[in-house]
Amino acid sequence: MDHIFPEVNLGGIRFDLAAIIMIVITSIIVFIIAKLAVRNASVTNPTKMQNFLEWVIEFVQNIIGTTMDLKKGRPYLTLGIAMIMYLFVANLLGLPFGIITEAHHGAAFAGMELNLHGEEEAHIAWWKSPTADVAVSGALMAIVIVLTHIEGLRRNRKHYLKHYFEPYAAFFPLNVIKEVAKPLSLSLRLYGNIFAGEVMIGVIMGMGWFGIPALIVWQGFSVFVGAIQSFVFVMLTMVYMSQAIVHEEHH
Repeated sequence: MDHIFPEVNLGGIRFDLAAIIMIVITSIIVFIIAKLAVRNASVTNPTKMQNFLEWVIEFVQNIIGTTMDLKKGRPYLTLGIAMIMYLFVANLLGLPFGIITEAHHGAAFAGMELNLHGEEEAHIAWWKSPTADVAVSGALMAIVIVLTHIEGLRRNRKHYLKHYFEPYAAFFPLNVIKEVAKPLSLSLRLYGNIFAGEVMIGVIMGMGWFGIPALIVWQGFSVFVGAIQSFVFVMLTMVYMSQAIVHEEHH
């Protein structure tokens, strides 16, 4: 029996319950962290959580500063902070443990039938990293696409539209493909790394007691990968944003 994720059919649309639950949990964790960081905020006597949040803000400011003028990029500071905190928590949620239940074909959840893909009996995985779901990573990518194009049209309309026809008008189709491929690769990179990490954890756990040392090492490596992927996603988001809103004369 394979581990599958629970899906609910509503009006012909499939909803992954595990992904939805994990998205909510991730949002709650990030909100709690932010709330604790600003509670009793003090200039003279900051708490450890306040110091942590200030470090995150400075870290994101440095990311923005390496991609564009900080004055132009300051409006995206909140976006960068929210994105890097959300991604870091989301990338790591599937590492500590898993929640697996057994279900039979036709089982119901909250009055709705679960889709077990034709399996008579299956192990249902309820706990995973949200970013290990291609739909979640794709949704984050869609946010980046929409914001990038909106900001390009709002703050740099003339040169933003012009760059689609550079260096010649015949390059328009290639430039469109390039604009689509950049965020697409961004989401697939995030999904691929996190999903592969969780698959490896499952393989190692199948080794039983002999896999414990390898599991400890892989867990540590997965934390590193989760942090790197959060950084890369935010960095490339700011790079794409700077390419849309910043016009360099030598271009």
